[in-house]
Amino acid sequence: MIRAAILGASGFVGAELLRLCAGHPGLKPVRLFGDSQAGLPLEHVHPHLALAYPGAKIDRFQPELLEGIDLVFAALPHGHSQAIAPELIDRGIPLVDLGADFRLREPAEYERWYKEPHQAPELLSRFVYGIPELHRAQIAVSKTVAAAGCYPTSAILALRPLLSLIEPDTILVDAASGVTGAGRALKDETHFATVDENFTAYGLLSHRHTAEMEMELGGRILFTPHLAPMNRGILATCYGVAARDMDPEEPLEALRAAYRHEPFVHVSERAPSTKWTLGSNAVHLTARYDPRTGRVLAVAALDNLVKGAAGQMIQCANLMLGFEETAGLSRVGVYP
Repeated sequence: MIRAAILGASGFVGAELLRLCAGHPGLKPVRLFGDSQAGLPLEHVHPHLALAYPGAKIDRFQPELLEGIDLVFAALPHGHSQAIAPELIDRGIPLVDLGADFRLREPAEYERWYKEPHQAPELLSRFVYGIPELHRAQIAVSKTVAAAGCYPTSAILALRPLLSLIEPDTILVDAASGVTGAGRALKDETHFATVDENFTAYGLLSHRHTAEMEMELGGRILFTPHLAPMNRGILATCYGVAARDMDPEEPLEALRAAYRHEPFVHVSERAPSTKWTLGSNAVHLTARYDPRTGRVLAVAALDNLVKGAAGQMIQCANLMLGFEETAGLSRVGVYP
């Protein structure tokens, strides 16, 4: 049994990690860390987990509490992992980090998009970008993985097999996320009265996840995120000018060929829905070529807390630790 620690256990992603680990045959969370809820029993912070983790509590992080830990999941705001990663690496503890700290390959790119210098640039090259469908072999032999962001996961999986069909520098990504993507902290923009019966764009021209999309897809990408009045889910609608004329179904067939053997990717002619993915590690994709406009269209749906966060972290950990890649993860959504 792998003894795991979770940094950021009091947040939405921390809760989802705990929910998924409760059904995992080889991962056991034994240390739960969080600042804002430190000292509280887990059942007070996440009542839905009470039966799975009786007696568990949230501690404030101290390095000495990592004694005997075999794996660390870090679900922290950007900037925090930079301070912790060096010690974890020195201790030889495998780390799956969900923050943005180690996703980008170049320190200058981090500073450009996050408006501050990277505090551990010498470690960037040690981290593998954590989308298993694209970097499975590298993840399996690494001890340090930076799980991809939720928006980039949807857009990258939708577009990567289609790059040969699209003109560079013409990609547009419009994506909508549920409110949990903003984290658990109270904010005016995620207040019920703000979100309910509302749909809004944000991060115009400057959203940080653009950097990951450009890193994995190449070219210049215009990305516009939107906040949808729902708890979970991401729907990404992606466009690009076609490189040539083609059959309208050719992009769909390219997706099918690329993901034919992937356990968590479903490709269909139907336009995907976020509710199909609720609670699962699945990604639903479709694509078309529009001869009228000369553009390729690709659409992806996923659960931002599972495949966009905790599920992807566990999928990476399974590869790193030699478990079945699907261990503890469902391909089946909750419906209705």
